Formats: sequence, structure tokens, C-alpha cells
Amino acid sequence: MQHDGAVATDTFWSGPLDYHLPEELIAQQPEADRAGSRLMIVDRRHGTIRHARFPDITMALSPGDRIVLNDTRVFPARLRGRKTSGGRVEVLLLAPGDTPVPAIVRTSKPLREGQSIEFPGARCATVHGPVVGGRCGLDFGDVDVLQLLTDIGEIPLPPYIVRPSGPSREDRERYQTVYARHDGSVAAPTAGMHFTQELLATLESRQIDFTSVTLHVGPGTFTPVRGSVADHRMEREMCYVSGDAVGAIQATRRRGGKAVAIGTTTVRALESAAAGGALSSFHGPTDMFIKPGHEFRAVDALVTNFHLPGSTLLCLVMAFAGTELIRRAYEAAVTERYRFYSYGDAMLVL
Repeated sequence: MQHDGAVATDTFWSGPLDYHLPEELIAQQPEADRAGSRLMIVDRRHGTIRHARFPDITMALSPGDRIVLNDTRVFPARLRGRKTSGGRVEVLLLAPGDTPVPAIVRTSKPLREGQSIEFPGARCATVHGPVVGGRCGLDFGDVDVLQLLTDIGEIPLPPYIVRPSGPSREDRERYQTVYARHDGSVAAPTAGMHFTQELLATLESRQIDFTSVTLHVGPGTFTPVRGSVADHRMEREMCYVSGDAVGAIQATRRRGGKAVAIGTTTVRALESAAAGGALSSFHGPTDMFIKPGHEFRAVDALVTNFHLPGSTLLCLVMAFAGTELIRRAYEAAVTERYRFYSYGDAMLVL
């Protein structure tokens, strides 16, 4: 589908996963209404692209389809502290239940093993082991880490959302899906953020069913592909697909309905659970990297946002819809001034 003034492919794409995005198209704020975003509908069978609003998903899907949601919840994983020397330290805790707590740290000068980080309320942590690539373990001693996060933790907005004063009260609510249940993610499954309770009820009234899985999103999801796609390795993320979820999805597909994954993290959860050839229950870590050539076994349609250049997420969408079709879709999105990334618009791939 071509639009007047569409960008030229040879200038838009600079590499297999790299494209040119005008900075003003990076959404800095959520829409006033969660469901107020735009929706690009991409038809894989016919190779077509059309433009709609997100509530139109109710008519784009069919009675008997099953929407699969990732019900992970973003926890306030970011802490701001200081070294004993006074230098500022930004900390992203990855698994607050572990001891020592794995973390990503940012400072003007590197931290050393044994160095202390002080947090408000006379609470501190000690660097446990070497700091490698900005990562280390933190020993909080007798400090209640979960209470510390409750008291002073911030929602870890991605760096392309600029908040000089830190996340707002609105971010704490909106950088989260309305169906989030299980704490564990340091980034939101953003495709699901377009759904309101009212829209979910409307879909249900049209005999569209729902099932939840869980994949706790870690920083590895957003680690860019450097070098060849073939050589990239994903970090492990915890994933939970229950036997009940498997049974419901299988029953839907036997009846001719579609399994509609909301977000790339849901796709990774389902495809990890189907890695043995058939969809089955799965509890444990997954490091599955989905790239072109992947045989999809558990997903028939996908709702997703527009992703960063060079990202594993864009690679997954290209694997699902076809590289050339997604290239055309992204070119159309820029031409039509769609909003990109976490607080941006959505795409439905059928």
C-alpha cells in the first residue's frame, strides 16, 4: 500500500533491522484515553495495510478467537542513591527476591567491589563481586528490599521517554496494563497498555475469549542486536504457561479460532511453551530469540507496538509477518505520523 509522500525504502532502511525515525514521532506521553491510539492492521495473506483506531480491534477479530495476555506487572525497580563520596548512583534491580540482588548500576565513575551505596532512610547496599558491563550483585544486608522499593522505588521508564524530574504519578498508572497481576518486570508489555476494562468487556461480549500467561520482561529483551542476527543471544526471562492456558488455546484453534498474542513477550512465552513441537505447559526460564525462519506453532495473530531499530522485538515481528511487509508497514507508519515505542500506537498482524 503506497501513500503520497511515502519515504523511500533505500533511504529509510539502513540495515536489516535499522530504520530512520524522526525524533518527534517517539511518544513521550500516553494518550489521554488508553484505547485512543491508532491501529495499523496488517494482513499477511493479502499483503495489505490499513489504518484504524484501536477500538476497531473489536471488529477486526472474530467471535471464537482467543486473546492471550501477558499478565506480568512492572515493579518500581529503579532506585536513586549516592556513594559515600557523594557521587550519584542510579540502580535498576532485576530480581529483588534474590540474594545478592542482581542489578544494573549507572554512575559517573565505576563502582568497585565492597563499595557502599546509600539510599534515603539510612538504608544502604554493598557491591557484591565485580562490576562487569554495569552489572553487579548488591548485598542489602538486613534491609527489606521490597519495602525499600515500595518507599522510594520508581517505575523504570525506558530512556527514550524523557522525564527530568523522574516518572510522574500518571506514569506509575499508565506504564502498566490494566490486567497486570504478577510483579516481576522491569519493562511493560506495552502492546497491552491500549486495553481498557471497557474494551475488554466489549471484546468479551463479542464472544472473544481471554487467557493469560506470564513472562517477566527483563533488560535482555531490549538489548540491541549488534552484529549478525544469527549470533545474537537473548538473556533468560522467567516464563509461566499453565496447563489450563494450553488447553484453552488448543480448544480455540481446534474450533477454527485464532490465538491472538498481545505483545511480543506473549509470543515468546507461547512459542517457548511450544518449542518441543506442540504447545504444553511451561514453567521456567526462556532465552528464545525469534527471528526470520522461525516456525510459529502457537500464535495466529499479533498485536504489537512499533519497536526500536535494531531490536529483537522488531526482529520477531518481521519473523511473524515477513520482512518486506513489515518494512512497508514501518515506512507507512512514519509517513502517516504514527506514534512510536512504549506510549505509541499499535499494529495488529492477522
